[in-house]
Amino acid sequence: MRAVIQRVRRARVLVDDEVLGSIATGLAVLVGIGRSDHARDAKALAEKVAALRVFDDDSGHMNRSLKDVGGRILAVPQFTLYADPRHGRRPDVAAAAAPEDGRRLYEAFVGFLRGNDVAVESGRFGAHMRLELENDGPVTIVLTTDGWREAELG
Repeated sequence: MRAVIQRVRRARVLVDDEVLGSIATGLAVLVGIGRSDHARDAKALAEKVAALRVFDDDSGHMNRSLKDVGGRILAVPQFTLYADPRHGRRPDVAAAAAPEDGRRLYEAFVGFLRGNDVAVESGRFGAHMRLELENDGPVTIVLTTDGWREAELG
């Protein structure tokens, strides 16, 4: 699994003009699921995201987690995180999970976040969405479980 994580002051996701999810301080997390991903990838990624210390402490150092600051997550599925643009002009998305597997693992990821006592708002899998956000920092981190050893996946 892959995630692009952005620390935000605010973020929201819309389908047409319907707001599906909206957060203030927290993390906007774009989530991509690959063909070889399993539930253990979703769990490991969720645990890592929930525990990231990317919020400033009183000294201005990134020492606080989402829970420490009372933040929330806006999780948005994005299969194009597995797009490969190296050949030709149209990115190849063959490495992305099949839609039914992607939906299941995306929902598992969101469930694992909630199981870590994280408040989560969510986009809609398979929908054409608009994401609006105000970066804070900016702080952007790219995480992937690709290549993690079994021990790292739990």
